[in-house]
Amino acid sequence: MQTTLILGGTGKTGHRVARQLGAAARVASRTRGFDLADPTTWPSTLDGVTAVYLVEPNLGAGDRLPRFVAEAVSAGARRLVLLSAPRAGEAGHPLHAAEEAVRGCGAAWTILRPNWFAQNFSEGPWAAAIRDGALTLPTGEGRAPFVDAEDIAEVAAAALTDDRHHGQVYELTGPRAVGFAEATALIARATGREIDYVDVDPEAFVERQIRYGVPEHVAKLLTGLLVDLRDGRGADLADGVQRALGRPPRSFEDFVATTTWTKSELPDVQQ
Repeated sequence: MQTTLILGGTGKTGHRVARQLGAAARVASRTRGFDLADPTTWPSTLDGVTAVYLVEPNLGAGDRLPRFVAEAVSAGARRLVLLSAPRAGEAGHPLHAAEEAVRGCGAAWTILRPNWFAQNFSEGPWAAAIRDGALTLPTGEGRAPFVDAEDIAEVAAAALTDDRHHGQVYELTGPRAVGFAEATALIARATGREIDYVDVDPEAFVERQIRYGVPEHVAKLLTGLLVDLRDGRGADLADGVQRALGRPPRSFEDFVATTTWTKSELPDVQQ
């Protein structure tokens, strides 16, 4: 029987991949004795594993994911799927070394490079702002082809179980680029509530993140990615979902319509 280890198994894509794989999935978590930062926990977690879904939750964690890749293959994993990011093929990107490790590991591999997640609005870094009724970002009139995490997970599950995805790099986006003002308006319309989008100066955004406890280098990295959108970069569409699954990606409108935006999640902003 195939056993697939899911790193980040409680994250936006990981829990969806585990759900798709069912009994074949083994979720790696600290509650189950696994810590990506502690190599002594790796052997027991990798015992009997035939495939691995790789996620690095900390982009400043150095070379631990490449080292984990080597140990996973040595332990018998025959297929690896890496959740990467746009432009990670470029030297200097935080996930470049992980991509290189996966490509050279000797096992079957697939790399996923998703654009901004649609779920950032509902269960990610912008969810609290959406609930509070005002999303403040340094993105101006920039747009992004938000990709549904359900699509990412479906591509990952396919790559973990089907040989035809070996050696593929899938750039994953939604079917069109959506501006942040439009995105918040669509969510507001679906929920019947007032939700504003507020553009903010990038330097002010960095300072705000630092005040909230975000490390300075992380705040600057995140702000730089958002400013790329502001400057018109990152809006290009890709065909990865179509190539991998033989169907178009889900639209942002589909994401909004199928997300449960309850009253408790979106309190009345007039209160």
